[in-house]
Amino acid sequence: MSWRGRLELRYRRDAQRCIAHDRHDGPLRVLQALYPEGPGVCHHVLVHPPGGIVGGDELDIDVQMEAGTHALITTPGATRFYRSAGAVGAQRARLQVGDGARLEWLPLEAIAYRGCQARNEVRFELGRGASMIGWDLLALGLPAAGEGFDNGSFEQRLEWPGRWLERGRLDAQDRRLLASPLGLAGHSVLGTLWFASAEPIAPALREALLDAAREPQDGTAFDGPSGATSPTPHLLLLRVLAHRVEPAFTWFSTVRARWRRLAWQMDPVPPRVWRT
Repeated sequence: MSWRGRLELRYRRDAQRCIAHDRHDGPLRVLQALYPEGPGVCHHVLVHPPGGIVGGDELDIDVQMEAGTHALITTPGATRFYRSAGAVGAQRARLQVGDGARLEWLPLEAIAYRGCQARNEVRFELGRGASMIGWDLLALGLPAAGEGFDNGSFEQRLEWPGRWLERGRLDAQDRRLLASPLGLAGHSVLGTLWFASAEPIAPALREALLDAAREPQDGTAFDGPSGATSPTPHLLLLRVLAHRVEPAFTWFSTVRARWRRLAWQMDPVPPRVWRT
């Protein structure tokens, strides 16, 4: 039996409060809406009770943010793409960020299990003056449990229409890509963290944001392959490869906190579910 799930999230501003509304169809819903940093920022925790995505499942997340709102969206655990007999299991996120709004898209990692046929897509649009911090973390297989990613495929798509598009397919049989020093070099975790701004980022701020993603500063550093770039005045990217999720997640969390302070003059305030 395949699951079809759809979750709609709507955010509007009422004076100084960010008001959130959600509507779900199928097994995809909001666990809790929290306001740990005051009424102006809504932290939403999303859950998928069946526990994973199998062949034929389709999950859609639709986010609409009105002008001036600020939302942080995360999950309490990994998104698991399980073994498939041939059908594709898909998750799609469509994120509309209104004028002057801020979105933090920070789900925990996706795990591609042996034998999965999976597709994961994130598409966002920013209104005038809007900005976004987001990340995508992918773990191939479960190396710590002795289960490698030696069968199956995983398709990824990250898109900001007209400004940024990344699309790729990881085939477990493509050992040249997965094992070669010119590919993933045997790393089973890959991630991308981005800061996107509808308006051009001032040169001095761009350099500060890049430095924040490259330098230890407070003694925290990432010891795997990584690189920070700004391909356009509207976008910054940090990419990492790792053998385990935890170091990559910790580094992304650190850089996200630095970017939040530099770009938005806000304290990091991590979601409560990250501390459980």
